[in-house]
Amino acid sequence: MNRLNRNEMAARVARDIPEGAYVNLGIGLPTKVANYLPADRDIFLHSENGLLGMGPAPAPGQEDPELINAGKEPVTLLQGGCFFHHGDSFAMMRGGHLDICVLGAFQVSATGDLANWHTGAPDAIPAVGGAMDLAIGAKQVFVMMELLTKTGQSKLVEYCTYPLTGIGCVNRLYTDVAVIDITRDGLLVRERVDGLSFADLQALVPVPLVDAGA
Repeated sequence: MNRLNRNEMAARVARDIPEGAYVNLGIGLPTKVANYLPADRDIFLHSENGLLGMGPAPAPGQEDPELINAGKEPVTLLQGGCFFHHGDSFAMMRGGHLDICVLGAFQVSATGDLANWHTGAPDAIPAVGGAMDLAIGAKQVFVMMELLTKTGQSKLVEYCTYPLTGIGCVNRLYTDVAVIDITRDGLLVRERVDGLSFADLQALVPVPLVDAGA
């Protein structure tokens, strides 16, 4: 079965971020989206540690150890970008000033519940960080994740079994095999990778899907 790699997933998300949007890219996989945003599109990237106007990752050797995102990865700052107090950054998040946040996930439920901070693993050090604030504060929540775990279990589930980050907050799910909208009318499959039929996609997940192109 064809699958998008992580860079291809990031490029796919970047296509859907509109001109003028204020966007937070969550720790991990979502940070890759910054590398694929069109240079001619004004998009304002926010980081909860107090940055607005982030650009793509710096070229090797050009890293500034004092310019990092919330995941402690080196970033660049575009012309006009700024940095500010951590508390002000969270006020932006909680105050509804972000148009989109892009988050990773361990599980997403059929009704848009999000679990992305703790799996209960005995050696884990759980910390929800700003994910809870982003999930509730952003106007739209996009989730990026591989559809299946390493053992072949679907991360898109009827009910989340991991501790929740937010309830009914996810709007769109970007996976390595499909793009799925979570709506009041159900889980609408907007896109599938080449060679994957709707029936084959449905066989991978334990919840009913709706073919938006049917």
